[in-house]
Amino acid sequence: VPKLELHLTSSVEVPAPTREETLEERLKQLTHRSKVMLFMKGLPSAPRCGFSRQICEILQQQEVPFDAFDILGDEEVRQGLKTYSDWPTFPQVYVDGDLIGGLDIVKEMVEGDELKDLI
Repeated sequence: VPKLELHLTSSVEVPAPTREETLEERLKQLTHRSKVMLFMKGLPSAPRCGFSRQICEILQQQEVPFDAFDILGDEEVRQGLKTYSDWPTFPQVYVDGDLIGGLDIVKEMVEGDELKDLI
């Protein structure tokens, strides 16, 4: 059986991803982790601020299945999301990877019967 030999005649250098590119890709993956993704302080079972507690209650009352990420446990994600989404406060709700908004926006959507239509 003859051996097949492979010889590379040139090489292409691929630059290593920068820290920002790596964080951006991580944020993209996190925002797409579930159809509805909530970035909050604490977790639904133990919210660590009133706004996060309220948004969890709203989503649960509306029977919206969602996943949550505790931004207090990861400062890089916490700060990175502010830039990624151009939204400075938490909680933040994403649907299909797109930022919907925070508590006030979600409340308005529920009042206008828009939330369930979006999901």
